[in-house]
Amino acid sequence: MEREIIRYRHNVLNIDSFASFAGIRGGVNQNCKDVYFVRALAHGDNFTYDIDQMEVALQKVLSEGNLFYKRIGKLPRLRDAQEIQCYSSCYAKWTENHKRNVVTKVSATDGSLSHALGVALSRVLEIYHRNRPESNASMEKNFAVKLLYWFDQVMGRDFPRFWNEKRAVKIVAENVTKEQEYLFYYMVTLMGADALLVQREGDIEGDALKSLSQAFAPQKIRQPAPTVAAAPPQRKISQRKERTRPQTVLRRQEKSFEELAQLAASVVMIEVRDDSGEALSSGSGIMIGKGGYILTNNHVTSGGRFYSVRIEEEERIYETDEMIKYNPTLDLAVIRIGRQLNPIPVYEGGEKLVRGQKVVAIGSPLGLFNSVSDGIISGFRRIGDVDMIQFTAPISHGSSGGALLNMFGEVIGISTAGMDRGQNLNLAVGYEWIQMFVKGFAE
Repeated sequence: MEREIIRYRHNVLNIDSFASFAGIRGGVNQNCKDVYFVRALAHGDNFTYDIDQMEVALQKVLSEGNLFYKRIGKLPRLRDAQEIQCYSSCYAKWTENHKRNVVTKVSATDGSLSHALGVALSRVLEIYHRNRPESNASMEKNFAVKLLYWFDQVMGRDFPRFWNEKRAVKIVAENVTKEQEYLFYYMVTLMGADALLVQREGDIEGDALKSLSQAFAPQKIRQPAPTVAAAPPQRKISQRKERTRPQTVLRRQEKSFEELAQLAASVVMIEVRDDSGEALSSGSGIMIGKGGYILTNNHVTSGGRFYSVRIEEEERIYETDEMIKYNPTLDLAVIRIGRQLNPIPVYEGGEKLVRGQKVVAIGSPLGLFNSVSDGIISGFRRIGDVDMIQFTAPISHGSSGGALLNMFGEVIGISTAGMDRGQNLNLAVGYEWIQMFVKGFAE
């Protein structure tokens, strides 16, 4: 049977918000699919709430199996000599094949995907030549090799199992100001994906490149003015005295150290691995959502191709490349594994944290799985733009991403850093930031 040829129309409807990008689904009609390539000119952190709401909406559709979604920080640099040789060979075979199917590590399992990638690559190289008339064959090859490498890295091994040109694919990237990276995201739209570039720190230059996408400037959220509730109607006072029932006040009970130590079952060890499966580093993570969501530090996950997650008293190792959300400023990230979890509750802030307050830290320092230590809050620090908790419970390298608990067994912070020059001078991102970051995932 002859393969259907899908044509693409870009930006048929106007996208003017993060919510509209999350909600739009380009339909396919008479072998023509609508796709969207959009730039959000959002400077600073004023739009974090809107972006987080978009993230929650996309993750919900993702969890239902109706969407392929990835959020990208920086595209990886191609440095490894073997990888360069591998993708140079992919490019050479593509040119020998009259620039039709292009076979990479990801596209090799699906002929339709190989064909779509080949067509998209050819179109992007045409635009590259038009924008850079001085480019030569060597420059084209180097650019094409990058595009193929980025495709495999971004889309990942699971993409072929989901993909066909009629299904919904959403890609969100941040701070895309370089021509080649910008054209990469345009390339994925030529394969049926919708791409949103969140331009916090600047925008792409050149009218020709800008014309490929649609731009919008998100509006700052205005908090509604408080409303005054109408007074309730007056009730007639009965002559008979009503008996009042004593109110029962439910008090949280502090846990013993032995009980707190049992919460280590909800703290995991994360091994960060490269393309070949070699372990690069390790850290810790906290179960924060029943649907497989694990909170850790951004610096723990950054640079990894995929992650091996170990759960206490389980022999199975859970491998995942699902990076759900990350924020380098807060140094927080959420990954997901295919397992139901028993999350630790995040403190809701009923009482202010104070110096001298007892805490317990759980993490995997130096690969020692789920070590438990106790201490106190010794201070509160402002590091950059983030409020941090300073505490004395001993932690070491590998504890990053571990849980800092109060005596009620609630997460009040996530261990982030230790000061090597001092003894027991350790820092954690506080629960206020965690609550904001995991909204929509924590259960």
